[in-house]
Amino acid sequence: MTAVSTPIESRSPTARLALSAVAGVLLYVFIDILLAFLRPDVNLIHNAESDYGVGAYSWLMDINFLLRCGLSLAAAGAILSQTSSGGRLRLGTGFLVAWGLGSGILAFFPDNPSGTPVTTSGAVHLAVAFLAFTSVVIGTIVLSVKFRLVPQLRQVVPLLLAISIAAVVALLLLGHTDFRPGTLAGLYERIFLGLELFWILVVGTRIFSSESRPPRPADQRP
Repeated sequence: MTAVSTPIESRSPTARLALSAVAGVLLYVFIDILLAFLRPDVNLIHNAESDYGVGAYSWLMDINFLLRCGLSLAAAGAILSQTSSGGRLRLGTGFLVAWGLGSGILAFFPDNPSGTPVTTSGAVHLAVAFLAFTSVVIGTIVLSVKFRLVPQLRQVVPLLLAISIAAVVALLLLGHTDFRPGTLAGLYERIFLGLELFWILVVGTRIFSSESRPPRPADQRP
């Protein structure tokens, strides 16, 4: 009851960052579902999510790119605020930040939908997306391993590692398609993005819960 009823303003900066990351993930998914209805011409199995950024309602996809940037940076801030500043923690968080910044950059460089001519914007989009995807894979794996030393996150390490490994498999399958027309590229990419966002959701929820828990009285501490 305390964790729910406490005003947002009275929570710690770490809790607010974690809550922002969680809310950002949920809003991101909502916008993606909305785009699926608004843009039935973009095939969920074959087309990349970025294809929403070309044509009608492209501004909604641009918002989602920027939102992915914001929620990832919020998650990175919550992780650094919640835990000690170990070397691997800083390294993993740095990769998470790189993924977030890369996601934001994608909003300014529309991609080339499968089967369309390659443009400079599309080439930049593809290169940035590759770096961002690679960064988040490395970052989530490194952080998942490091969280074994963080009491607040230790219990979810097996789940986080499973999510990270599944994301690697999805990314490898995506790379194998080379986004050729008629392949399952869109499906693999959505699975990959969903897994990485789920990783952020789990971490954000865990940190928020930990920060919202009232301190134990001194006579109840071990």
